[in-house]
Amino acid sequence: MPDIKSAKIAILATNGFEQSELEQPRDALRDAGAEVHVISPDGEDIRGWEGPDWCRTVEVDRKLSDVNATDYDALVLPGGQINPDLLRVNDEALSFIRAFWQAKKVIGAICHAPWLLIEAGIAEGRDMTSYHSIKTDVKNAGANWTDAEVVTDNGLVTSRNPDDLPAFSKKLIEEIAEGRHESRAA
Repeated sequence: MPDIKSAKIAILATNGFEQSELEQPRDALRDAGAEVHVISPDGEDIRGWEGPDWCRTVEVDRKLSDVNATDYDALVLPGGQINPDLLRVNDEALSFIRAFWQAKKVIGAICHAPWLLIEAGIAEGRDMTSYHSIKTDVKNAGANWTDAEVVTDNGLVTSRNPDDLPAFSKKLIEEIAEGRHESRAA
């Protein structure tokens, strides 16, 4: 198994991400020893959402056009309603996500972020979960939806909401330590 301390992780997000769904996995991965970069489409710092309103700004490390999936071992996609809705119409973001999948690297998506997996053409035939309000979207994309705190399918890690973050972060670290999922069909 690869050492998590040598792993390099990308978190792709834009304004309107669910605050805890970016910060908690980022911090858990860093605490485990991984190098983590927050990436946004324009490279500018991004602002999260918590409860009924805007929340804290998160520092962005890289601009999307300046990175490549080959630079990273895994990808994390935080949810919230606004963030994945904006990213799923961004061709560059979708290409970035697809590149991780095609390289058989770990992808984690929580809450509404499975919208990105749907739009990138990854959901069909996969075991997944998501926020309950997009359950029908996930099922209509051909995924096998399950109401569980974390669902893993050959390197694809999905969770429902912020309450699932401890299980989501733990499973991400475990899957990243396993390395590429060569048996997965791209």
